[in-house]
Amino acid sequence: MTFLSPERLWLLGLLPLLAAVYLLLQLRRRQYAVRFTNLALLSQVAPRRPGWRRHVAAVLFLIMIAFMMFGFARPATAVKVPRDRATIVVAVDVSLSMMARDVTPSRLDAAKSAAKRFIDELPRRFNVGVVAFAGNANLIAAPTADRDAAVASLDQLVLAKRTAIGEAVFTSLQAVRSFDAQARQDPPPAHIVLLSDGDNTTGRTVQEAIDASRTAHVPVSTIAFGTPYGTVDIEGETTSVSVNKDTLKNLAESTEGKAYEAADAGQLREVYANIGTSLGFRTEHRDVAARYIGIALLFAFAAGGASLAWFSRLP
Repeated sequence: MTFLSPERLWLLGLLPLLAAVYLLLQLRRRQYAVRFTNLALLSQVAPRRPGWRRHVAAVLFLIMIAFMMFGFARPATAVKVPRDRATIVVAVDVSLSMMARDVTPSRLDAAKSAAKRFIDELPRRFNVGVVAFAGNANLIAAPTADRDAAVASLDQLVLAKRTAIGEAVFTSLQAVRSFDAQARQDPPPAHIVLLSDGDNTTGRTVQEAIDASRTAHVPVSTIAFGTPYGTVDIEGETTSVSVNKDTLKNLAESTEGKAYEAADAGQLREVYANIGTSLGFRTEHRDVAARYIGIALLFAFAAGGASLAWFSRLP
């Protein structure tokens, strides 16, 4: 829970002051009663003391005030609301390391299969684009609501040398900005989902991509895909292609996205499913002050009822 007007919570500091004043008045009443010199006579003429009951109404009254102060600060709870529209760009690494077979049948084939399922399961009101990147980045499917076009583009992926993660982010951002006139004038929420197994080896730096994403207010969620034991055969030479998780984690966390890891096809499907669930909704804070005011009214009725029942007057 959060408060939409937290600056009003300072009023809660008045509650201890009210409680202290009440206690002080009770002590003064006791001291005044002791001034009677003939206590035996006082016990005969004075009415029976209400004892603890006289404090109940006061306690209920203070609790009522506390709930009213909470309500005045406009408490709110987080709720998930379906997005009306959004643009998702799926960026897939097609560098030579993606032909490693530490993931069955290969990193690239598993990535293509999971990405297709991810695109199919996204809400139909979303626009989806696909970017492939190796030594450079190319938009192979412009953002559109046509799922068939986005899925078909994944079958056209071709492996190439080097890895340009920074360029992939810049190409994705350009796709978000320019796919239609409405996006230029009233851009919908956008998100980049980038899958890779390596480090940035060419093109603009990851830090430049981070700066551009933050300026555009477009988060980048990353998936580090593969195991530490992957190898590829290039020109007769076996090369180790372990996953570089730090670069991808830095990109995600610096752009308010999320960093994921997947070591096999099953984990990758789960990651995409989690991303799809989070992208389909946005979090809103809804004012629930009426709830606290209602509770305050209940305590007000309780305080009034107790005072009327025991003392025939309102507090």
